[in-house]
Amino acid sequence: MCLNYPRLPIGIIASPVRSILRVYLSVAFPWSQAYSSPPGSTMVPASRNTILRLINASQHTACPCHGCRPQGNPATQLQSINQLRSFATPVNAVEKEYAFEVAASNLRFGDGVTAEVGMDLKNMNARKVAVFTDPNVAKLRPLKTTLAALEAQSDLPFEVYDRVVAEPTEDSWRDAIAWAREHDFSHFLAVGGGSVIDTAKAANLFSVYKEADLMDFINAPIGKGLPITKALLPLIAIPTTAGTGSETTGTAILDITSRSFKTGIANRAMKPVLGIVDTHNTESCPTAVHISAGLDVLFHSMESYTAIPYTERTPRPANPILRPAYQGSNPVADIFSLWSLQTTVKYLPRIAKNRDDVEARRQMLLASSFAGIGFGNAGVHLCHGMSYPISGLNKKGPKYKHPGYVTDHPIIPHGVSVALTGPAGKTSEAVAIFCSINLPLVFQFTAPSSPDRHRQALAIFNGTTLSDPSITRIPDRELGAYLYESIARFLDGLGVPRGLKAIGYNSNDIEKLVEGTLPQRRVLDLAPGIGDVVGSDGKEHLTRIMENSLEY
Repeated sequence: MCLNYPRLPIGIIASPVRSILRVYLSVAFPWSQAYSSPPGSTMVPASRNTILRLINASQHTACPCHGCRPQGNPATQLQSINQLRSFATPVNAVEKEYAFEVAASNLRFGDGVTAEVGMDLKNMNARKVAVFTDPNVAKLRPLKTTLAALEAQSDLPFEVYDRVVAEPTEDSWRDAIAWAREHDFSHFLAVGGGSVIDTAKAANLFSVYKEADLMDFINAPIGKGLPITKALLPLIAIPTTAGTGSETTGTAILDITSRSFKTGIANRAMKPVLGIVDTHNTESCPTAVHISAGLDVLFHSMESYTAIPYTERTPRPANPILRPAYQGSNPVADIFSLWSLQTTVKYLPRIAKNRDDVEARRQMLLASSFAGIGFGNAGVHLCHGMSYPISGLNKKGPKYKHPGYVTDHPIIPHGVSVALTGPAGKTSEAVAIFCSINLPLVFQFTAPSSPDRHRQALAIFNGTTLSDPSITRIPDRELGAYLYESIARFLDGLGVPRGLKAIGYNSNDIEKLVEGTLPQRRVLDLAPGIGDVVGSDGKEHLTRIMENSLEY
């Protein structure tokens, strides 16, 4: 007697094994029907009994009607189902991260603590010190105090390199590296903003790796992104701006002029052994530098707090040495990032009104270091990634020169560049302008990924708490629009340019700006909606954000 086959979805008229696979897929992956059914067919998911009967039928090499079927064993049938289940699992499934690490420099904070640096180096048994600074800081109190501290120690020789440029390039890094390689330094000391500290990090790295090429350690896919396996020389960093947080991190940023965008090196091995954070050292900063540097603090905090969770980052490193410095949001980084955001929103407007506000300067320096610890372990995402080509293309394109910066070349401060797209959705202070252009739009884009975190940020920008009815009554789907307005209003109060058009870009530049953003995988892969979407490079989203950032 012929076997009474179960009713199958239309179109399954094949061998029993193929039928089993098709029915199994209809149960385990109902969405697969849309890709496998003939036009006009009707797919009805099969029951578990249907699958068992099909397995039973598949155990015969001859037609079932020959009547030679052995009785099926339920255990064997279940084993067969599990085998099929394993066949449906991708063989090369990418494992997500399961751990995070916390790394930061030792910090010393206080009024006048720069004077202790000579004793620090003597305590470290320094034999010869490389002092890095820039032409402007070389004339100011921070370096004079530093050199006096070194000279106060007996038998502590040092050499000064004062040719660091704002917004370092391949050429400026190579010059600093060549200088450092010519001397037999035992220790490094950086006195200046992010450009100076980052340049000193690079010079330190390539003094140890004397035969290495610059691109050997530049972040992939732009460079090789090789791991740092040798111990670097001790580096002390003395920041003179409240912005980059470079005194706490292993990140160093430069402008790749040949490709018109920024990138860098990010590795825990490059972090300073000590950051000396002295409020006296920001006294001479012009108001424009205070603002753009403070914007960098703002976006370090916002981006690290809203980055994808570390448990969503892929791939899981095969060896701990391969775990990136930028890991995704995590419980430790959250504490530092959130405090820094609250502090910056409170005190940056005070500095914009009065740069001699000592308490505001003190709090912004703390916020800068706190944000450095936050983003140094969690990372940044869209605002920074999009700011790099905005800054890089400026030298060939708009040639915008931000007011208040003492420089003879075009410059868009880093914090301003980040803010230019922020309402839409590590480096020197000059990148802050670009971040500001990007900021409002970026967080409008990322808000749906983590409504609770974006609601917390909205409460901070609005100067209230999460329990305030004006915050609680906003539906999740509308959070992005409210946050956009609050960030844009905050930036207006600081005089940040309203969009890319305000600094000379137009719609014809969008494609180049997007193409310059796409290689920034180190940060883009931490962006909600891009880094957590398998197989997406984010080009469509980046284009839309850039277009909307032209003006707002």
